[in-house]
Amino acid sequence: MPLKLNIGLNRKVGDANYGSHGASVNLELEVESALASDPGKLQERIRQVFQLVRSSLDEELGTHSGTEPTPTRNGNGYVPSHTPPPKPNGNGNGSNGHSAPRNGSAKPRPATTSQVRAIRAIAQRLSVDLDKLLRDDYRVGKAEELSISDASALIDSLKRSDETSGSYT
Repeated sequence: MPLKLNIGLNRKVGDANYGSHGASVNLELEVESALASDPGKLQERIRQVFQLVRSSLDEELGTHSGTEPTPTRNGNGYVPSHTPPPKPNGNGNGSNGHSAPRNGSAKPRPATTSQVRAIRAIAQRLSVDLDKLLRDDYRVGKAEELSISDASALIDSLKRSDETSGSYT
């Protein structure tokens, strides 16, 4: 009598601006009943099927082995976690590529005082040229001009950079 093996994985991946997308892969197959008497072989077969399911899920989500693509350091010494807003296209609408907040106001909420302090402290600890980083990647002149979501993304990026450099405490 064959055994039924049912293996499934699902994963949700975060997108910019607190969005996400997900995928689920489930696979059911019959295996030889003799595998039940050999736990090592059964476990190996399960690992093989899990790898197949994992690969399919990674392909569907555009990730590798359950992790996001590895970011690289830019000239500012930090690891970007987002795609910077697009450069102005000259259409005159003043859009910076971010959607307006739900309350209908035209301008996103500004970074909080605590966020600005954190950005400055982490950037200083990492010896990051904050002015250049803000200008090049966020198209603002100072940290106070960041939106609350951009400030949050920058803090996360700087923290990740700090962790990967080995100096995170």
